[in-house]
Amino acid sequence: MSNRRAIAAATALVLSAAAPAAAQTLTVGLGSEPSALDPHYHNLGPNNAMARHLFDTLILQDERQRLTPGLALSWKPLDDTTWEFKLRPNVKFHDGTAFAASDVAFTLKRAPDVPRSPASFGIYIKPITGVEIVDPLTIRFKTAAPYPLLPNDISTVAIVSQKHGENATTEDYNSCKAAVGTGPYKCVERVAGDRVVMARNDAYWGGAQPWQRVVFKPIKSAPTRVAALLAGDVDLIDDAPTADIERLKKDARLSVVQGVSNRVIYLHLDSDRAESPGIADKQGNPLKANPFKDPKVRKALSKAINRPAIVDRVMEGVAIPAGQLLPDGFFGVSSKLRVEPFDPEGARKLLAEAGYPNGFRVTLATPNDRYINDEKIAQAIAQMLTRIGIETKVDAMPGAVYFGRASKLEFSLMLVGWGSGTGEASSPLKSLLASFDQAKGMGAANRGRYSNPQMDRLLERALATVDDKGREALLQQATEVAIGDLGIVPLHFQVNTWAMKKAVKYDARTDEATLATGIKRAN
Repeated sequence: MSNRRAIAAATALVLSAAAPAAAQTLTVGLGSEPSALDPHYHNLGPNNAMARHLFDTLILQDERQRLTPGLALSWKPLDDTTWEFKLRPNVKFHDGTAFAASDVAFTLKRAPDVPRSPASFGIYIKPITGVEIVDPLTIRFKTAAPYPLLPNDISTVAIVSQKHGENATTEDYNSCKAAVGTGPYKCVERVAGDRVVMARNDAYWGGAQPWQRVVFKPIKSAPTRVAALLAGDVDLIDDAPTADIERLKKDARLSVVQGVSNRVIYLHLDSDRAESPGIADKQGNPLKANPFKDPKVRKALSKAINRPAIVDRVMEGVAIPAGQLLPDGFFGVSSKLRVEPFDPEGARKLLAEAGYPNGFRVTLATPNDRYINDEKIAQAIAQMLTRIGIETKVDAMPGAVYFGRASKLEFSLMLVGWGSGTGEASSPLKSLLASFDQAKGMGAANRGRYSNPQMDRLLERALATVDDKGREALLQQATEVAIGDLGIVPLHFQVNTWAMKKAVKYDARTDEATLATGIKRAN
C-alpha cells in the first residue's frame, strides 16, 4: 500500500472512531457568562440556568414554569403556617452520598447569606421561619403567616450537599471542588471567560441524559457567536442577535426557535437619596436635590421614551413594548396598565412643573453583554432623554463589573432586566419594588431603593392570601401602585431566540434558560 493510501486509510479510521465520541459531546455558545458556579451566590438568569445542570431543586419548572416534582415527590400545607415535603428516595449526590432532609435544611440556611452576593436568594427563603426534619425523607417548613407561594419560591433554590457545602466558599464551587449536586451532570472544569465542562451523571435519578459531555462556551460578541454556529464549532447558541435572525432562519443547515420570555427590560432610578451621584446641572455641577425623587420627573422620563421605536429599530421587532412587570398570560398581570405613550411635549411640561425647565445631566449605566442589545437600547434612550432636556451620557460595562457596582448603589439611573423566577408577579414585586429590608429578604434587587408603603402593604397581604383569585387581585393592585408611581420604568419584554444545527432541537422557555437537558437530537 502506498504511503498516501495508508495515510488516507488511517485518517478514515481515526475519523470513524472519533465520530461517535464527537456525537456524544454537546457544545453550547452562551451570550452571557455565569458569574459563578456557586448556585446561591448570585440570583441571576445565567447562573441559575447553569446551576440546574449540577444541582436539583425540590420542585422543578418546565418550559412554561409549571411546577413538577423534583427532589420532592409531594408537598402540602398541614396548616396555615406549616408545609410538609416528602423527599424522593434513593437519590445520590455525584460522590455517591445519599440525599436527605439534612441537605435541604443546610441549603436553606446557606442560600440567603452567601458573602458578597450581588443578589441574594433571601427573597425566596426569608419567609421560612423554621425547619423541622421529621425523618431523612420528610421535612417541614414553618412560616410566620400563611404563605401559599412557598412551592413557587422553593422551586428557585438549588439544593446543595451539606457534606461538601459546609465551610465551602464560592470559589470552592467555581473550582468544582464543592459543586457536588444531585443533578444530571457533574462538574469537570470551569475556566472563567472560556468554558464550563460537564460530564453526564449516569446515576441520575431522572434518567441518563443523551450527552456524555457538555461544553458551555461564553461568547459575548454576537457576531462571533453566530460565526461559531455557522462554522460548526458549536451546536446551539442562545441570544441570537436580532440583526441575524432572518439570515439564520433561511440557512438550510440551521433551525431557529423563539419565545416570549418573562423578562422585562426596565430603567431603575435612584428615587431615595437626597443627592444622587450621577446627576448634575447643565454646567456639570452636582445637583443638591435628586430630581428622581419627584414622581413628575420619573413620569417625564417615561413619556420621553419611544418604546415602539426601540422595539422596531433597535430590537428589529423581536420584543414587545412593556407597561408593567410581566407580559400577558402570567399570574398577576393587570388589565388596567398600558404602555406609556410617547409624549415628548408632555415630558417637557412635567419637567418644567417639577422645577427643571432646562433639564439636567445624568449618566445612564448599562451592561454591554447581559441583555439583548443592552448597550444599543441605552444609547437610544439617552438620545430620547436628551431631546427633552435630560442630557444623558451612557456608561456601558461588562455585566461582571456592572452588577457589582449596581449592588453598591453607585448609579443614579440604570438599565436592567428582571425575569420572574417563579413565573408570577410576586417575584419582581418583592425583588425590585418592595422597600429594602434585608432581614425580610425584600428589595434584594431594589437598586433604586424605591419605597412605597401602600405597595408594601398590598404585597404583604398578597403573599399571605391562600385564595388564588384574591392573591392575584392583590398582586395586580400592588403592580398598579408601583408602576403608576414609576418605581421602575418598564421598557419592553424580551423575545428570546435560539439558533442551532438541524441535528438538534430545543423548545423555547419563558425563563430564558439554555439547558442541555432540553437539547435533544432531532432524529
